[in-house]
Amino acid sequence: MNIQYDLIIIGAGPSGIACAIEAHKAGLNYLILEKGVLVNSIYHFPDNMQFFSTSVNLEIGDVPFISHRDKPSRFEALEYYRRLVSNYQLNIQYDQEVVDLRRMGNLYKINCQSNSFETISVVLATGFYDTPSKLNVPGEELDKVKHYYDDAHLYIGRKIIVVGGANSACDVALETWQKGAEVTMVVRNSTLYEKVKYWILPNVQNRIKEGSIKAYFNSTIRSIDEKSVHIRTPNGLMEMENDFVLAMTGYRPNYDFFDRIGIKYDASNDKLPLHNPQTLESNLENVYLSGVILGGLQTSKLFIENTREHGKIIVSDILSKRSL
Repeated sequence: MNIQYDLIIIGAGPSGIACAIEAHKAGLNYLILEKGVLVNSIYHFPDNMQFFSTSVNLEIGDVPFISHRDKPSRFEALEYYRRLVSNYQLNIQYDQEVVDLRRMGNLYKINCQSNSFETISVVLATGFYDTPSKLNVPGEELDKVKHYYDDAHLYIGRKIIVVGGANSACDVALETWQKGAEVTMVVRNSTLYEKVKYWILPNVQNRIKEGSIKAYFNSTIRSIDEKSVHIRTPNGLMEMENDFVLAMTGYRPNYDFFDRIGIKYDASNDKLPLHNPQTLESNLENVYLSGVILGGLQTSKLFIENTREHGKIIVSDILSKRSL
């Protein structure tokens, strides 16, 4: 027999945790469904990743975030979110990937691969890190092509191509070059992204200027083979020897999932999900959106620090409906 929840939150990232904490404080019968592990995206960040935001700006649930430096590390963030879950005894079920969500009378039925759940309200806090923006070129399915950066050690002495010109691409290009990789950047724009971290951008620019890191601007990958990559440049098509392609081309919300469950978005405006900005309720009644997915394809617009209040907004609206 299914338990009827007041609220089910899909995603145990920072935004989902913030929503759960507010639900806990309000006395709601809630559940978080997470397809992977706690803060799954942060867990899969590179081991030595450092946040751009300060620890104070990442705090949620009135629990201090203590870090050794002004900008915390991935390791410190994982410890902080573990502490939040323990402090509030949050109700989370892991390895529960939601495959379907359907309205049944006054309830929503949420189907996972092996379980189903019933709830009055739903929060989608699914983020975008699990859905990379693809190159859509022949050969992208090869094992040598990676959309997630892991560790520089794998690339020592290898010929690598880093695709992209924003923060992730510049970070990866610089770190792999420092560890001994032969690095080439392929950037579709005429310059690197001007808002790359201020301590990274001039370093990468100088490495390109001196020739330590090769860079092809106004260029794109045309196809990928086992031992080479074909690049379309302003001077024509060229083939380059290659061991790995690190496609740091960004990420996007899971629009296939949105389509499947009926979440609408503005196809002409960065695919921004339709929602009430005062309540964060989507086009589906009692289904709310939280966190970075509200930015659609504008993935550099919303972060943990400017979505921390979404949980309070959503739970406040849920409580107001209950009082009617």
